[in-house]
Amino acid sequence: MSEIIKDELVPHVAKVISVRTDTNDVKTFGVVGIDGGIMFDHRPGQCAMVSIPGVGEAMFSITSSPTNNQFKEFSIKRCGILTEAIHQLEVGDEITVRGPYGKPFPVDDAFAKKNLLFIAGGIGIAPLRSVINYVRANRDNYGHVDVLYGARSSGDLVDYEEMTKEWANDKDFNVYVTIDRPEDSWGGHVGFVPAYLKELAFDNNRTAVICGPPIMIKFVLQGLIEMGFDKTQVYTTLELKMKCGIGKCGRCNIGSKFVCKDGPVFRCDEIDELPNEY
Repeated sequence: MSEIIKDELVPHVAKVISVRTDTNDVKTFGVVGIDGGIMFDHRPGQCAMVSIPGVGEAMFSITSSPTNNQFKEFSIKRCGILTEAIHQLEVGDEITVRGPYGKPFPVDDAFAKKNLLFIAGGIGIAPLRSVINYVRANRDNYGHVDVLYGARSSGDLVDYEEMTKEWANDKDFNVYVTIDRPEDSWGGHVGFVPAYLKELAFDNNRTAVICGPPIMIKFVLQGLIEMGFDKTQVYTTLELKMKCGIGKCGRCNIGSKFVCKDGPVFRCDEIDELPNEY
């Protein structure tokens, strides 16, 4: 076994240095190694295994950009025993983290010099946040950027302050936010993400990146194709069922691929080659 694999399998003891409440069921945790430094380098789109010993461990997207060399961030939705325990963590508490795992987004080759369109729903903005902030930190390497983000309600919007007060103020950077149903206190757009995508009618001179609920991804991809996009221009993530992180346990096996090792980032034409199991 190579030294790289050994390092990936060894959990790092990490300390929580910040906790931000994003929504009623999503919190973002900033963590550092026990020595106060970052635990490992990563690329946009990669994941790490987060664990509370005695409770369990699970794979989560690293939501901070690799250009952040002070700490790693994880935006975690409360949906089970482990995530409930993670949500009880406070600044100063310790967890373990191992990684990074998975194939990242091709930010330095296929995305370079391209106009980019990011489309996310709900907690799906979390994996894309790492990519978006990487692009912002290397702005001259990319063209125009559009972000389309939607959630069930205004209370379910993750990273709303960052995207509206920081991203939207960048040069050649537009942010479009929508919620599913009207609210008295909401003055923004109302409607589902796939419908808003068609309304905005982006040209197909760009690379698109999608992350969100499977049903949203299905209709967004259909909408992009109707708008003239080819599947080779569209990337997404498959993050279900990952367990070991190195393609050994078989839990995330789909056809000839392992999501943890061959993904979680896939170009949409690559997904067509996989069995219809997701």
